[in-house]
Amino acid sequence: MITTVCLNSESKKFTEDCRAADISELRLEAGNVIWADVSDPTSRDFEELAEEFEFHHLSIEDCRNAHQRPKVEEFTGYYFIVLYEAELVGPTDRLELRELNIFLGKNYLVTVHSRPIRAIETAKRLWPEWTDRAEQGSGLLAYLLIDGIVDDYLPLLDIVSERMDDLEDSIFGEWRAEVIEDIFTIKKKLLYLRRSITPLRDVFNTMLRREQPIFPRETHVYFQDVFDHLIRVADTIDSLRDMLSSTMDAYLSVSGNRMNKIMKRLTSISTILMSVTLIAGIYGMNFDLMPELKWRFGYVFALLSMVSVGLALYVYLKKVKWI
Repeated sequence: MITTVCLNSESKKFTEDCRAADISELRLEAGNVIWADVSDPTSRDFEELAEEFEFHHLSIEDCRNAHQRPKVEEFTGYYFIVLYEAELVGPTDRLELRELNIFLGKNYLVTVHSRPIRAIETAKRLWPEWTDRAEQGSGLLAYLLIDGIVDDYLPLLDIVSERMDDLEDSIFGEWRAEVIEDIFTIKKKLLYLRRSITPLRDVFNTMLRREQPIFPRETHVYFQDVFDHLIRVADTIDSLRDMLSSTMDAYLSVSGNRMNKIMKRLTSISTILMSVTLIAGIYGMNFDLMPELKWRFGYVFALLSMVSVGLALYVYLKKVKWI
């Protein structure tokens, strides 16, 4: 379904629910900025986009095929941008990535997505508040949309950072064996985020450095702002990955120390039992002076010997902190 909104930069008036068939005419009128949002697109929607906006068939084909990598491609008169919105959903904070395809021209913005995108609602709400800068064209609208997506990455990373703090408390506090599973879960989330965010730096670096006639130089300051935010997000991800590696090393170190303590205790218990068993075995093999046969105190002597040796070994091992 295609939803179209048109803003006239001169009159500052919005025209909503424009027909898709009128888009080609609205594009030709000076001062118009058009936003066409395509949710859950059909084959007919793609045909109308190609017809009304004269998009290259390669960009339409990339838009049809989901799970594209984050990228920017320059075609005649417009950019084709692919990026992802991220959100933690459910009680287990499952990471969900939603693909958004953007066709960005001088006076139009086309967004194509199969699932709801929160940043689109945010941009729709903010756009009327920026009508005093409507002469900036669709570049300003693209900034509101993309900046909303990028800004949502930081609160998400804050949540991941809090989870990592909880893991560290579990490692050095109340031990939980399933901590290792949580570590790998967070590691996988950071990997997916890095794959979705790091290429965006190249996307906006390309848009800023390339000499292109689509937007005036004044519009580049907005893309520079998004680029700076992306640098901060990417650096935060790299920092969290380094911290997660340190957390993994701490887990393995603590786990090794716990295993060493357990082995020491088992070795100590085995030593005590072996010593007691040694007395019982040697004395029990003496058939001439076997307890309760020729010496009525032999049984008591054997038991006292076992207890004495066992207690002596226990005191010694406790002193050297093996128990």
